[in-house]
Amino acid sequence: MDELGMSKTAIWVAAARAIGAREADASVRNPDHLAEPLLGDPAQLVLQHPVVDALGIGYDEAMQNTEVADTVRAMIERTRFIDDVLERAIASGVTQVLIPGAGLDSHAYRFSEMLTPVTVFEVDRPAMLEFKRGRVDEALGGPPSNVRYVPIDVQDQEMSDVLRQHGYDISKRTLVILEGVTMYVPEDAVRRLFQFVASHAPGSGIVFDFASSAIVESIRAIDPVSIPPVARPPVERLLNMLKDEPWVFGFALGGETEFLAGVGLHADEVLTLDSDESVRRYLTRADGTVVGAETHAKSEAMRKAALLHSATGMSAEERVAIEERMQEQRRQMAYRIAEASVPGH
Repeated sequence: MDELGMSKTAIWVAAARAIGAREADASVRNPDHLAEPLLGDPAQLVLQHPVVDALGIGYDEAMQNTEVADTVRAMIERTRFIDDVLERAIASGVTQVLIPGAGLDSHAYRFSEMLTPVTVFEVDRPAMLEFKRGRVDEALGGPPSNVRYVPIDVQDQEMSDVLRQHGYDISKRTLVILEGVTMYVPEDAVRRLFQFVASHAPGSGIVFDFASSAIVESIRAIDPVSIPPVARPPVERLLNMLKDEPWVFGFALGGETEFLAGVGLHADEVLTLDSDESVRRYLTRADGTVVGAETHAKSEAMRKAALLHSATGMSAEERVAIEERMQEQRRQMAYRIAEASVPGH
């Protein structure tokens, strides 16, 4: 966050959604066409980052940058997965949508017609919601009548109490969109939030993305000085962005189903982003090419070259062992998204 309480990470991911919305192929385009209008003038944003800078250049040029392409790809996968869940939830009879940590989320505006009979509660810090409301007024002419902004001081207020004051009703079937939140919240608070979701009417659900504990631990352990100078800037940018919004919680790899069961929820689907299935479903164009594939391949080639360089003088068996450790590390560093539901419907 900056000195005014604006979230740098909210700007970062919104900028990536905006760039992804410029993709020519509609079958893989990020559907968040409102991300760019809600961001406003990039020169006025509080974040200095290649993803924000890329708003000022063409899509093809922007996607040559690894930091940009990787983030854009992840946001296409994440946005489209959540959109799919939202559409199914509304079709099944959900009448409330709750968005904690709403940031620059645009679901209430992109799906305004579909959400007409649904009350949408956007929850965030007062400063973030003030900025959001100003952008909605300027770019969209104001929010739909079914949207309720719920400012909350997370240090001193209980979300369920504040929501109740705004007319929220846990007896109604509800979808909770928890996007880009779990990694910033301590485990106990995540558990309480999921227990709150489980207290809703049967047929309610939650869609959420999450990091593995290995990712959180690796970020915490980063020492920029130990990183070769050529590779240091992206790492320093990440650490600067997370300085005031640190990642503090990650799920044990494969432990999300047990975690959900422990709070009274059923895991309906868990998808690893950038997996073969996710790439096939969300990043593969009609002509068979993949969004950002060339840049991603270059990144992988550089990683492999660095590995081979470090393995100079080693035997073939030792090189194989290093490669296997690297593959296991990548598996452990999974970034995933999931849909879960309240049983009994």
